[in-house]
Amino acid sequence: SVFASDITERERAEEALRESEAFTKAVMDNLPVGVAVNSIAPSVIFDYMNDNFPAFYRTTREALEIPDNFWDAVYEDPAFREEMKARILADVASEEPGRMYWEDIPITRKGEQTTFVSARNVKVPGKPLMISTVWDITERIHAEHERQKFFLLAESSSEFIGMCDLEMQPIYVNPAGVRMVGLPDMAAACRIKVQDYFFPEDQAFIENEFFPRVLREGHGDVEIRLRHFESGEPLWFYYFLFSVHDAAGEVIGWATVSHDITERKRAQEEQERLQAQLTQAQKMESVGRLAGGVAHDFNNMLTIILGRTELMLMRAAPDDSQRASLEEIQKAAQRSADLTRQLLAFSRKQTIAPKVLALNVTIEGMLKLLQRLIGENIDLAWMPVSNLWPVKVDPAQIDQILANLCVNARDAIAGVGKITIETGNVVFDEAYCARHVGYVPGDFVLLAVSDNGCGMDAETLSHLFEPFFTTKAMGKGTGLGLAIVYGIVKQNNGFVNVYSEPGHGTSFKIYLPRHREGAHSETEKPEPSAEASGNETILLVEDEPAILEMTTAMLEELGYSVLAARTPGEAVRLAGVRNGRIDLLMTDVVMPEMNGRDLAGKLQSLYPDIRLLFMSGYTADVIAHQGVLDPGVHFIQKPFAMNVMAAKIRAALENG
Repeated sequence: SVFASDITERERAEEALRESEAFTKAVMDNLPVGVAVNSIAPSVIFDYMNDNFPAFYRTTREALEIPDNFWDAVYEDPAFREEMKARILADVASEEPGRMYWEDIPITRKGEQTTFVSARNVKVPGKPLMISTVWDITERIHAEHERQKFFLLAESSSEFIGMCDLEMQPIYVNPAGVRMVGLPDMAAACRIKVQDYFFPEDQAFIENEFFPRVLREGHGDVEIRLRHFESGEPLWFYYFLFSVHDAAGEVIGWATVSHDITERKRAQEEQERLQAQLTQAQKMESVGRLAGGVAHDFNNMLTIILGRTELMLMRAAPDDSQRASLEEIQKAAQRSADLTRQLLAFSRKQTIAPKVLALNVTIEGMLKLLQRLIGENIDLAWMPVSNLWPVKVDPAQIDQILANLCVNARDAIAGVGKITIETGNVVFDEAYCARHVGYVPGDFVLLAVSDNGCGMDAETLSHLFEPFFTTKAMGKGTGLGLAIVYGIVKQNNGFVNVYSEPGHGTSFKIYLPRHREGAHSETEKPEPSAEASGNETILLVEDEPAILEMTTAMLEELGYSVLAARTPGEAVRLAGVRNGRIDLLMTDVVMPEMNGRDLAGKLQSLYPDIRLLFMSGYTADVIAHQGVLDPGVHFIQKPFAMNVMAAKIRAALENG
């Protein structure tokens, strides 16, 4: 029984040992490191190794169990094998603990990705054995390589690259990013909270909307303005943001790779300004054509009203009960005629006779009138430049420009104020015009009218030159004054620039092309007189029957013999059968069969000495180009008064 008891105890001990060894093996095999017990000198022989030991060295247990096969099994490259063997044996022989640790050892296999391990040996006291431990550090090495590649890329990139923590505090900004926002170095960049990189108007969006959205969705992008810390100027960026995670997948911060799109944005804004300018020009052109057509039709009707009223007044007795009514009709029709003239001025269809002007002299001649126009409580300052270049403009148009701009300035001033008129010589080159929308290269004479009145907002400025647009109270203005200025400037191949801010006044700068053939002052014309009558024969051609009849009556009232024709064909027939002289052809310009210019050419072949006087609601470029009368052409604008017509006829007959 004692013998049996000993056997039982031994079996129990062996079972306990087996269980202990199994437990130890299970623990050792599940360690995240490789562990082995082995000799090194004179040869590597393993007494024990867990499963991770051969796995981390990318070999097999069987290969390592062959005596001294460790070097061949682990190091594939012969040269590197001999290098590592010599190094490790020397370190072990030194018995210095500090030399028993080897880091970042590459384990290579042909055709496979390189892995990396670190190893440590500890000498077993009293025995020629070592406890060898090995760690697979491949992920750490790869992460380090990726980090190095990222920083190499970031440091050399021209894009803004940065990272911040969850508190939105920067932890890295690359050199390009530091430079872009005008900071001295990365240390300064990392002291500034992320939201402070953005313009104040955008900071709430960044902090409360954009970053939280990226936290939820993982990434996001936006076009937004960053600050240039040195200049304060806005910088437009395409801002791409993504979340940064740790090894456990938790978000630990954000990173950005952003692109400066300031130039693209400026080009886009420039394109939008150019498109808006084109749209505005097209709209003004369309409205101008409409206004010109309406003015033409109204002028024909007003010609009849004014002409008939004038004839009736001439024939009415001084005490006629209808005289007062006729005079009111005449005044109303004249105001209507003034309105249509303004429409023609805006639409650039008014007929003009440009002269080479010394602009300073022309303006000085208007100063007293302008001062009366604006009132005593407003100071009128005149600042002419000496040696001003000449311009070629109809003097009456300069009067219109100054009167309209000064009235506009007067109405913008509440109480006491100041209006300044100045002139200057200006040269714009191609580079300047490329940067400033609406400017044209060349030599220009500046005419500027500025005030210190209430100014205008952007919305008002966008409609400023549109006809009938006004900010004045009902009945206080037609809204045509600035439209007229616009039309006149365009008709003379100039351009106008307006600068205004609410509360800071307004400045109109008109640029008229320099004329290079010298200047002379216009001569005063004598006022037309109703006494300018005659007894010559006039061939009158007008396709509107009422105007034909009325004008015939006016001509006969002046003593002329009249041949009246409704069509160019009828006029040619009358001229062909007439035996006597025809002294003057007075013809409408625009007619269905033939225009007035062509009719004049036909009649001049029959009557070489015949004089010509054209009349129209507007010229339609038949006797003028862009409203400028051809040299030697006599023209009368409908509607016309009888005394004006009489003077025009005498001028045509006597001056040819």
